[in-house]
Amino acid sequence: MKIVIAGGSGFLGKLLQTYWRTKGYMVYVLTRNPQKEGDVYWNATETGEWITILEGADVLINLTGKSVDCRYTYLNKRAIFQSRIQSTVLLRETLAQLENPPRLWINASSATIYIHAERQEMEEVAGIVGDDFSMNICKDWEQAFFEGECSSIRKVAIRTSIVLGNGGGAFPKMKQLARWYLGGHQGSGQQWMSWVHEQDFCRAIDFIIQQEGIYGVLNVTAPEPIQNNDFMQELRGCLRVSFGMNSPVFLLEIASLLMQTETELLLKSRRVVPRKLTALGFVFQFPTIAVALKHLC
Repeated sequence: MKIVIAGGSGFLGKLLQTYWRTKGYMVYVLTRNPQKEGDVYWNATETGEWITILEGADVLINLTGKSVDCRYTYLNKRAIFQSRIQSTVLLRETLAQLENPPRLWINASSATIYIHAERQEMEEVAGIVGDDFSMNICKDWEQAFFEGECSSIRKVAIRTSIVLGNGGGAFPKMKQLARWYLGGHQGSGQQWMSWVHEQDFCRAIDFIIQQEGIYGVLNVTAPEPIQNNDFMQELRGCLRVSFGMNSPVFLLEIASLLMQTETELLLKSRRVVPRKLTALGFVFQFPTIAVALKHLC
């Protein structure tokens, strides 16, 4: 199988590269900084040699987008928006010109498309899509992806939650804070956290490839979201740290300014569940946070 990952040099892209190369698949990565065999230069804004890699590929996965772990200044907001929309439109227009385009195109989206929810579970059909900067980015991203439907290409937008793994993302920072005795709850601690273990993330993407009846939007999260207070308690237990200082909102605001990030990443309540995945028969190896943390720690 030939798989092309656009924007695949980050944490999630590296996870997928390792996962599929161990299966013997051909994996090509479209990246601004080609460094190894299989890497192909692209800047996500214009055509180039990378088009020839897409011809005859089985699967295209687009993970391109500036990290949201930054201050939401005007320039950063514009970069977050343009990096996602422009790359998606460029790929869509390019695929329309190929003689043998990929049979499947998986495009990144985010579980942040749903509103702040402390009681209602957000699933693909009945989940409530809201209206703010982060949610509007996701809506425009998915709209750009699904426009210009091509009957020969199956499209799946993955609304992914926080992916827990030791090789990148938020989890290594969470562990470090807990070890520094700063692993108490953030804000009220009642906000819900949707998450997925790195291995289940890779297995879910592979499941999408194998199940040709999957299309449209799909939540890629573990089946049991957890509240922030309970997550931090589980994490401290796995790391054998007896105490964790809580972080009220005003301290988080100061810390986020110093760290050049936004408190939304910690305080927004995401109670997102993978209704479609489980209904289609996908079985999580790490369905609960206790099992996931035991493996990762």
